[in-house]
Amino acid sequence: MSAETYRDAWGIPHLRAATAGELARAQGRVTARDRAWQLEVERHRAQGTSASFLGPGALSWDRLARRARLADTARRCFAALEDKDPETAAWVREYTDGVNEGLAACDAPEFARTGLAPGRWEPWTPLAVWLATHILFAGFPAKLWREHITAHLGPDAVALFATDGPGTDGSNGWLVSGERTVTGHAIVAGDPHRFIEEPGVYQQIHLSCPEFDVVGLAVPGVPGIAHFGHTGTVAWAITNAMADYQDLYRERLRRTGAGVEALGPDGTWHRAARHTETIHVAGEDSVEVEVIETDRGPVIAGGPEGLDDGTPAALSLRYPPRVTADLGFGALLPLLRARRVADVDRALDAWAEPVNVVQAADTEGGLLHRVAGRVPVRATANRLRPVPAWEPGHAWTGWHTPPRAGLTDGVAVMANQRGPATPLGVEFAPPHRADRIAALLAGKERWSAADMPALHTDTHLASAGPLLDLVTALDGLSPGAAALRDRLLAWDRHMDADSADAAAYAAVRGAVVRHLAAHPALAPAAVPPAYPEVLQPWLALVPRIAYALEHLLRAENPYGIDRAEAVRAALEEVAAEPPAGTWGDTHRLAPWRALPDTSGSPEPGLSGDHDCVLCTSAVPGLTDRAARGPAARYVWDLADRRRSGWVVPHGASGVPGSPHHRDQQPLWLGGELAPVVTDFDRLTKETDD
Repeated sequence: MSAETYRDAWGIPHLRAATAGELARAQGRVTARDRAWQLEVERHRAQGTSASFLGPGALSWDRLARRARLADTARRCFAALEDKDPETAAWVREYTDGVNEGLAACDAPEFARTGLAPGRWEPWTPLAVWLATHILFAGFPAKLWREHITAHLGPDAVALFATDGPGTDGSNGWLVSGERTVTGHAIVAGDPHRFIEEPGVYQQIHLSCPEFDVVGLAVPGVPGIAHFGHTGTVAWAITNAMADYQDLYRERLRRTGAGVEALGPDGTWHRAARHTETIHVAGEDSVEVEVIETDRGPVIAGGPEGLDDGTPAALSLRYPPRVTADLGFGALLPLLRARRVADVDRALDAWAEPVNVVQAADTEGGLLHRVAGRVPVRATANRLRPVPAWEPGHAWTGWHTPPRAGLTDGVAVMANQRGPATPLGVEFAPPHRADRIAALLAGKERWSAADMPALHTDTHLASAGPLLDLVTALDGLSPGAAALRDRLLAWDRHMDADSADAAAYAAVRGAVVRHLAAHPALAPAAVPPAYPEVLQPWLALVPRIAYALEHLLRAENPYGIDRAEAVRAALEEVAAEPPAGTWGDTHRLAPWRALPDTSGSPEPGLSGDHDCVLCTSAVPGLTDRAARGPAARYVWDLADRRRSGWVVPHGASGVPGSPHHRDQQPLWLGGELAPVVTDFDRLTKETDD
């Protein structure tokens, strides 16, 4: 038989085959068995056809996917891959053939529930899934926010609301060299923070053939193991570099008898590509969408007639794969074949998107800490806001050389803070998570793989300082508010699920955010521009205030706002109606699902908070529920891969009712890891395919 499938005690698939191609086919097949509904959802998202079964709520995303030309870009990238790297293209084809074979035999209950049948995967579909997953990852809509807040409060507001205080995206990753471990070999550990979805966005898998033997976290729908892997002799992991590599252009468009034209930087009107597409919407009439592409890129908002509210505006998006026809898939096979850090380093030279900070180590003591990905060289203004397409000086003129970094005292920590990627970005995460991880690692001379979950689950909240400083200075409070003040000042600043003090702090923080948002100086910014709905989360005032709270509470005289009075009002408000329980009573997991959950199981309460190492992100002032958090945790031990560990928020199976659908959740909640098993003699054989 061409491939064998095994399972461990957690239902994680372990695949063995004679060739890399047969293994890719087996990976596609087993992914379709375990994640058939998820694959169908991702295929529709990538094609911009989600509304056909999810209804009008998915229409805004479908419009963006169509107008940004995601599927067409994926087709272009695959065609270029066939031309330049036929081996990788054939390997991707094997994967999609396996997906189609697995889908033909799947029995996921969601298909019966929706009346859908699985659609066919094309060779370019994995590239489209990858692109759809990451098109918003670099946060280009933040440029619209900067423009919006500048219009209301002036240019100084951009820094005041920067995500550095605090950030909105993030992952933790740390590399501990052999000089700092009990074994003398390095450890790579961390946890990617993403929107928590069910099924999960990462798939634990083991791929073995004569060429390579790799365990890691795959993206369902994409072959190989891109972001987090361990080959036995080398291991790698990534965090988001927070680089800026997508540009928005303001376009001047006009209709002519022949179509649409765009004014270029040479002062001449140039023909723009134009066609219409139909989006089918479940329960409603179909919608026509006009797709326009200028010399800068696809128009994602507005058109010749402007935005929906009549504002004369159109925005085009320029992003590297659309320009280069390269998504970086040429790195995937070399990563699987890597034996040493130097192999990982060479593979990552082909990486394109998203732009990551990579940490890697091998069994011979090799270490790697570098940025990987493609960032264009262009004017500074391009990085900050939408720029006028009709003015010269905003063209891309080349690509940045990805920076590299070393270790400090045998340790490298990345948590999306300013670091090696600083020259490539604009806004980064605040340093709290990185500083806390570094401080914890400095607290002990030698570390083991078994020690790492204590770092994963640390709940100290350093960003509470500015608010508590203002609380300290308050006097003349009511007896209830004074008691609440004293309670907060005695609090240990740990956001533990069973902590009533953490709940009280969160309640006060949320009230402060709401009071600031209602202030006459800020309230006008609550009315966002008429950009598409899918971009509106970046333009919402309350989350922006919540994520910038440290800056707003520390800045000198921000727009005449009396911060002390806002904190006083919040303290009195919460004292009058204090939270009834603990932080975990309201700070509950809120995973995204394509279809409503019918199991009736309550979502669990969570420890952690946005700026904790245990980063479970709520939106203060809006909700305590956490839609983002650790989408996986991993510890890669270079002394012995069998001492490594991993966990995901739910389970290996995406099939409701499966014993492995949510069986890892108790581990994930408790900060424990499932063991990594690579010995096939310790696994249960499932099939010969």
